[in-house]
Amino acid sequence: MDTRRDDITAGNDRHALRKDQQVAAAVFALAAPVCRDEHLELVHTEYRRESSGRVLRLYIDKPGGVSLDDCTRLSRQLSDILDVHLEDLGPYHLEVSSPGTDRPLGKPEDFKRFQGQTARIRTIQPLDGQKNFKGVLNGMTADGVRLACDHGEALIPLEEIATARLVNFNGENKCS
Repeated sequence: MDTRRDDITAGNDRHALRKDQQVAAAVFALAAPVCRDEHLELVHTEYRRESSGRVLRLYIDKPGGVSLDDCTRLSRQLSDILDVHLEDLGPYHLEVSSPGTDRPLGKPEDFKRFQGQTARIRTIQPLDGQKNFKGVLNGMTADGVRLACDHGEALIPLEEIATARLVNFNGENKCS
């Protein structure tokens, strides 16, 4: 077994993931003002390689939920803006959708806002030998996201999170 080759491959994977996260962050910065003007919350952006090629996905929300018209309108507005500001990105598919029941978490405020909800978090690198975590969000500290898991509380640095999603989230305005 060539561990050096494995280390190089893992390093390349981490580098590609961080580059994709940088693209997603740049898109978030460009799209947030447009969403605000449309009275929409920009929940999350992601840029990733999928079987159909590169996909740039934006998740939006608003009280009462988003409609297909909201997604279409935002997609049309952002298409030209992204083409101008990200011209060296290469070909990609732009998707705009609602966050759904497995709502993505990306902003530090999300981990505070959804405290008490169940989440799945995948890290870029293993933390104590583990990359996949599932538990109840216990908020954030300066050191990272606190997650109550079966084996105790995990503290996950924000910069080490590859993906984070709520599990079976049914909205914030539940009837009691």
